[in-house]
Amino acid sequence: METSRALPQPGRTAAVEEPATPSAWRVRIRMHDHPGTLARIAIRLADLECNILGLSVLPVPGGVLDEIVLRPATGLPRRHLADAIRAEGCECTAIIDADVHELVDPSSSTLLAARRAIDDPARLADVLKDVLGADVVTLVPAAEANPARTESGHRAVFELGADSALVARRQWAPFVQLELTRAEALVTLLTAAVRNVAGPVVLDRPDGAAIVLRKGVPGDADAVSELHRRCSMATLFRRYHTGMRTMPRRRLHRLLVPPRGTSVLAVFGREVIGLGQLIPLMSGGAEISLLVEDAWQRQGIGTALLARLAVLAEAQGITELSADSLAGDDALPRTAARAGLRTEPDMERGEEGGAKLRLFLPA
Repeated sequence: METSRALPQPGRTAAVEEPATPSAWRVRIRMHDHPGTLARIAIRLADLECNILGLSVLPVPGGVLDEIVLRPATGLPRRHLADAIRAEGCECTAIIDADVHELVDPSSSTLLAARRAIDDPARLADVLKDVLGADVVTLVPAAEANPARTESGHRAVFELGADSALVARRQWAPFVQLELTRAEALVTLLTAAVRNVAGPVVLDRPDGAAIVLRKGVPGDADAVSELHRRCSMATLFRRYHTGMRTMPRRRLHRLLVPPRGTSVLAVFGREVIGLGQLIPLMSGGAEISLLVEDAWQRQGIGTALLARLAVLAEAQGITELSADSLAGDDALPRTAARAGLRTEPDMERGEEGGAKLRLFLPA
């Protein structure tokens, strides 16, 4: 965690001298892009017995912004360093504490951050905070992001889609365009990775049957209607907890494109033989449901659908799922166990007096 400290203004004397010197400082220097300027700064730093550990050059309008990570001389006040930089005709915009253990070049740092964000999408805000050296990064609804409000460069917005956005703030220095471009690329990469996770997959079956798991779309309405027609009353009752034989047309669209959620179909040839739904909840978890045609039950289709829903949930940072099941019916717990999920009963009662089941993704 970096600690931000304001620089004393020229001509003022600090009231209290800093009692200790950190192991490293991150210094931002705005200068004209003229030959020899950086060399003069380096000589000044050497005169103050500062050891340069790293350097990044950020292009900005009218010049460059050099970010230097250095190890200061013991007892060196920040104001002396700022005065020396100003004496060379440059502007010292920030001096903050740095951690030498995290000293890597910006490209490597961003790639490592991308790996962390892909491994744990729920921590994207924390990853973006580290990449930008921001004081805080907050997830907000898209309607509250207000991207036009920049606060003189100290605030930036990164859209995550139509529903949400990340808002970054940094008091110690304004964001520069290169930093924002790097952060935007990180967010775009994570979004693309999530979309790739949602792409179709082919099940590897010993019988060689080519079964594809893919996202449901409105054009699948007729095939899903046929799926329901082929299912027995017992199978439909286990899924919907009510007696039904056909699925009304208006409900087919909600099955394929559930509000805020997604559907996954198991497709064999032109037939839809299974349907799973994942619907995120405001509480942070998600509801799931499964329907597999009778002729394809006990062949791993339900397990594959549930495992796929778990992958999609994990990509959204969801670690806990819930499902309704009939009292005394152990089909879903057994399917969850085969999919590698841990289950436990929920004290809340399910629909129509059934049981509520909680499923946990592996840590």
